[in-house]
This record gives sequence, structure tokens and C-alpha cells, in this order.
Amino acid sequence: MSKFKVGDEILVTAGKDKGKKGKIERILPKDAKIVVAGVNMYKRNMKGSSKVRQSGIIDIVKPISVGNVAIVCPKCKLPTRIGYVIKSNEKNRVCKKCDQILK
Repeated sequence: MSKFKVGDEILVTAGKDKGKKGKIERILPKDAKIVVAGVNMYKRNMKGSSKVRQSGIIDIVKPISVGNVAIVCPKCKLPTRIGYVIKSNEKNRVCKKCDQILK
């Protein structure tokens, strides 16, 4: 069970985008990275291919390391660490600051 799930709101804690918030779009567990909309944007020069795509400079989103982000708790609205609680054979993620169960 990963501490991060698609749709979680995160806060970037280190790097060039420090302080930005966003929602997780993809998780790359083998690389320990996540893709967040609007964070870690880079420009790339693309060559046009026949009639399908025009040439030009496009923006692409690159993955960011999970060590540089923190989950924002939906209840207390603070960046927090995640803990686990097992109740009635279910393992739930819990905010370490307010003890709220995260969905």
C-alpha cells in the first residue's frame, strides 16, 4: 500500500517549485516518483510530423520525487506525514497532525 494515491493534494517541499500545490495524476512506484499537474514543467522543442502534429515548443510535465512532496490533509489543510491504522481488517491512511482518516 502506497502512502500516495491518485487524486491526493500535495505540497512541494523542495526544489524549483517549492510551495506549489497540485493533485497527483500518476504514480511511478518503481522510480519512487509522482506526476503532478502544473508542477515540474519543462519546455521541449518538437519536430512536426506530416499533418498530425505541428512543430514548436511545448510544455511537458516531468515526474517529481516523492521525497520532495508532502500530502495536504483535507481536514486541517496542513502538509502532513501519513500513518496507518488497522480497524476491522481494513488498513487506512491517517493524518499524523489531526488523526483524520484519509480516503
